[in-house]
Amino acid sequence: MTNRAASAPALTRGAIFQQAWPIMLGQASIPLVGMVDAAVIGRTGDAAALAGVALGASVITMIFWSFGFLRMGVTGLASQADGRGDTSEVRALALRALVLALVIGAALLAASIPLRAAAFAILSGSEAVTTEADLYVAARLLGAPAALGSYAITGWLLGLGRTRAALVLQLVMNAVNIGADLWFVWGLGMGAEGVGYGTALAELAALVTGLLLMGRVLDRSLIAMIRTVPAGTLTDRAALARLLVVNRDIMVRTLAMLLMFTWFANAGARLGAVQLAANHVLLQFVSLAAFVLDAFAFTAEARVGHAIGGRDKPRFVRSVRLASEFSLAAGLVLALLFLALGEHLIAFIATDPAVRAEASRYLPFAAAIPLLGMPSWLLDGVFIGATRGVALRNAAVIAAALYLALDLALRGAGNLGVWIAFSASYLLRAGALGLYLPALLRDFPKPSDKAG
Repeated sequence: MTNRAASAPALTRGAIFQQAWPIMLGQASIPLVGMVDAAVIGRTGDAAALAGVALGASVITMIFWSFGFLRMGVTGLASQADGRGDTSEVRALALRALVLALVIGAALLAASIPLRAAAFAILSGSEAVTTEADLYVAARLLGAPAALGSYAITGWLLGLGRTRAALVLQLVMNAVNIGADLWFVWGLGMGAEGVGYGTALAELAALVTGLLLMGRVLDRSLIAMIRTVPAGTLTDRAALARLLVVNRDIMVRTLAMLLMFTWFANAGARLGAVQLAANHVLLQFVSLAAFVLDAFAFTAEARVGHAIGGRDKPRFVRSVRLASEFSLAAGLVLALLFLALGEHLIAFIATDPAVRAEASRYLPFAAAIPLLGMPSWLLDGVFIGATRGVALRNAAVIAAALYLALDLALRGAGNLGVWIAFSASYLLRAGALGLYLPALLRDFPKPSDKAG
């Protein structure tokens, strides 16, 4: 592994875009795969199966992304270690995160039956929808160790600015996912369960690809890397404590965020299969916007972390400003595209006339979210790169509490109230994070504090 910290990466609009475009391409492909999943089921004309995938996907997102710190926490810590020029810690962090991910994933797989029982005891849905969702979740949990291992590797690659390697990992997973879904659902007629098996298989392919990419970045195999890490580095108490503290706060933040999305899915399920399926279709638009704009948030994570590791405040400020410019422009383009092409995409995903009509009715909300959500997604990147877990945790908890209160207050408005509350949640989170910006700037490490 070359020592990239010796000279800071260029900080120009061109450099930001060069770092962001592989993330944008890889991230954009994730919801596109979600759209293919929905279309594979949706074009069978089975609304219960489509609703089952929607409900099951919410459960899996709630379970897997409870451990999203394996991506987010590792990115901030890796970028800061890289900014300090601490190559040994960069390598050790990769191994610590990977081992932790595989252990947690194995525990989730072992607890599959009680996890599913608990999830469907909480979430609403008809018997037919719940049956399909349970089959989907059972299949997806088979890929838990691979999925979480891929989170850790992706976070590490992004922290080092290796966005093209992260793109390769994502594209391999997406290609396998699409092919496997088509085979399991259309070839074998396995319905929602087939979508789950296809995704689990894709996650295994991603883990294998990620391990190979990690070896390429480090110019050595995983076994050779383990042997060359100095004794005691992997079990360094201070480093482990920092990893666990950052992960704890980000985990609480992620749980609060997942609560909002699960509440949103359950709100649709409470209104009926048509509303749940229509909201799931529109959620693909929201996911596409989030994943595309995350390209600049992820870039901000790496740049902010590198600036903090190097005690360079002007570089931090410029990184945030440039990422903000790109995020705003991309949000506006996505909003216009959704308005122009949304009806066609809805028709592609779903064949049921009632689902299409309901989704079209609330399309303007989905089109507005790229602009409403842009500040919160970017600020997430800033605070993740700064490893300010407390700010991320508190802002998410505050936003979730206010969102739930707003949704309850608007229940009389039906699905309109569901979408008003969901749209407002992005503004609530951005506002809460913004309250912590002055402290982040005030407490920025000074050059005089730099070791050596």
